[in-house]
Amino acid sequence: MAAVNHPALAAFCAAIGSELLLAQVLVRRQPTGFELRHASDREAGADTLRLVSASELRALANHTAAGEFRPIKAAPNLRAGWLCRVASDAELELALNQLYPGALADWFAIAQAERGSTSRAPVTHYREFTMRQTGMYRITTMLTDAQAQQVIRACCDARFCLKRRLWTVDALAPDTAAAKSLIPCLEPCAVLLEFARKAVRVEQEEAKATLTLAPSEVASLLAALETAVARPRASQREADLAAADNPRRLQLLREKLQGFAPVAGADAKE
Repeated sequence: MAAVNHPALAAFCAAIGSELLLAQVLVRRQPTGFELRHASDREAGADTLRLVSASELRALANHTAAGEFRPIKAAPNLRAGWLCRVASDAELELALNQLYPGALADWFAIAQAERGSTSRAPVTHYREFTMRQTGMYRITTMLTDAQAQQVIRACCDARFCLKRRLWTVDALAPDTAAAKSLIPCLEPCAVLLEFARKAVRVEQEEAKATLTLAPSEVASLLAALETAVARPRASQREADLAAADNPRRLQLLREKLQGFAPVAGADAKE
């Protein structure tokens, strides 16, 4: 479809200029169309990269370099080492939808809202979203605002997802494009919903441990958790939220510890 008949595509192509970074994908304008490559391959010679077609990008985006399935396509673990050349705007749209499904439409919807072309951004916030849930996910409404903030910050950390979260819960600011990417997140995803459900179940556990720790000990725990989050085991499945060492669960524990000892938490980051 020609870009002139596709407002979202036309707007995106106009925004590219000479090049544009979309999450981990660098899009460059070429005399014969567009070129896409991983951002980490910005300076790599074309002859050192594997040439792939737009239709092959879906398979490339399904697994990490280690072969693990990628349930969240905006996770910052897209494989590098490839190059895709497309000859038209329509082929560019196909390529982007293979890598980041729906990103172009969501980007345009928010761009329209920010320019005042539409009356309201199409964002569904946490409370509205969870109130719609039924069955086992109905309990996600039970998190307090403070608990929901911790869950959201942990689950949507930039180490796990590069989408710019625009939905919020009371007193939690949305993400900025600079902190994440140009791809907006308009409502909680399935991973967040399951993570929130798991968090409620943890809060409901009757046996609670009580520890007395010095600030320096809390700082050590925070540092250890930070290391564990940054270096998950090779066989770790991203969406296995039942695993005690799941990076999102460890990040949530860090959030809770920082709440008890904010000074120690700040020191642990330095």
